[in-house]
Amino acid sequence: MPIENINEVAVIGAGTMGAQIAMVCAMAGYSVVLQDVSAESLVNGRKILDEQMEKRVQKGRLTREEVCAAFEKIRFTTALEDLKQTDFVIEAIVEKLEIKRDLFEKLDRFTPKHAILATNSSTIVSSKLADATNRPEQVCNVHFFNPALVMELVEVVRGPHTSAETAEMAMAFVKSIDKYPVLLNKEISGFVANRILGKLMDEAVYLLENGIASHEDIDIVCKKALNHPIGPFALMDLTGIDVNYLVRMQRYQESGDEKDKPAKIVQEKVEKGELGRKTGKGFYTYDSAPAKV
Repeated sequence: MPIENINEVAVIGAGTMGAQIAMVCAMAGYSVVLQDVSAESLVNGRKILDEQMEKRVQKGRLTREEVCAAFEKIRFTTALEDLKQTDFVIEAIVEKLEIKRDLFEKLDRFTPKHAILATNSSTIVSSKLADATNRPEQVCNVHFFNPALVMELVEVVRGPHTSAETAEMAMAFVKSIDKYPVLLNKEISGFVANRILGKLMDEAVYLLENGIASHEDIDIVCKKALNHPIGPFALMDLTGIDVNYLVRMQRYQESGDEKDKPAKIVQEKVEKGELGRKTGKGFYTYDSAPAKV
């Protein structure tokens, strides 16, 4: 299937990542279906995009006409039945294997037979999802980074089941939405960026839990000494501390290694509901919580 035959993109999951991926695709000229099982999540996803795009208009990065044209290309729906014309699917739902497998089984039924089914997950490799479909050769990982509207890189991962044509199509699609794709020829949990970042996160948490330095000072060191744009604790607040928790739990369930479990302080934050920016408090406290996602 040539890239010119991809006309409609479906994004499943209207949280922060899904909503932004949908907007990236719409701004590149694609018709987009943004689907979520929750009507409330769709409303919140639209609110997130309204706020993000208004900032870009105010800063002169986009015109109001460009933003309106992009929104006109996005259709919000709770029905998977609305994916009958979709050519490329990007799943961006919760990081839980069984929920994703159930979704991929449904995507296989509701989308055209030629459609590529991609997961945005960087933890759950597509070989764990492919056999839930009748098209394993058309299943792969296409991993965007948060915030998807800003970050340029996208990791495309070819599993042992993924055809060369699907991998090539995914790479071409990423280029067509003005992102920079890198291809991983083998599956590995965490891929490249998050495996490297994970080591930094682990050390940052170790330093905090052992009283070596405060989370604020650890973040400052990473920014001032390592020239990182954001510190590890501020980054966890941005992406969601619950995401870190679920990723580590998935890794622990796969390995059985106690060292792969979420850090104690991360678990405590999740139990308290202090998930970062989306709840108004994480490692830092924020003036107001953004729209619930």
